[in-house]
Amino acid sequence: MDVVRILLAILLPPVGVFLQVGIGLHFWLNILLTLFGYIPGIIHAIWVIIRK
Repeated sequence: MDVVRILLAILLPPVGVFLQVGIGLHFWLNILLTLFGYIPGIIHAIWVIIRK
């Protein structure tokens, strides 16, 4: 399942974070990072998924 989340994190970073932690601080932070730049959003999403 983590592979699916990581693939979603690359395509749509907030969706990957949402599937991992739901709507919370990390989800909103990831949306903000994705709006500021797509790459920071991807990095944060993968970090949230891996650190589980």
